[in-house]
Amino acid sequence: MTAVTFDTLELTGMLRDSGIEQKQAEAIVKAIVKSHDELVTKGHLDLKLAPIYTDLAVLKWMMGALIALNVSAVMKLFF
Repeated sequence: MTAVTFDTLELTGMLRDSGIEQKQAEAIVKAIVKSHDELVTKGHLDLKLAPIYTDLAVLKWMMGALIALNVSAVMKLFF
């Protein structure tokens, strides 16, 4: 998994240079860092969806087996 990284000190400096007070700049940067911690990445989704992909693979195999059995039963009746 990749992490979103950026220089928080540089961002705080940029905010200060634009006229925002030090405490406000730090609060904004902390809020941004906290929001990045809660982001859902593709890696998170892949981990959560892996059991579903496995279940779907089993269901596909079972449906294939059932269709093959039904086709063989129908073929047995007519031939």
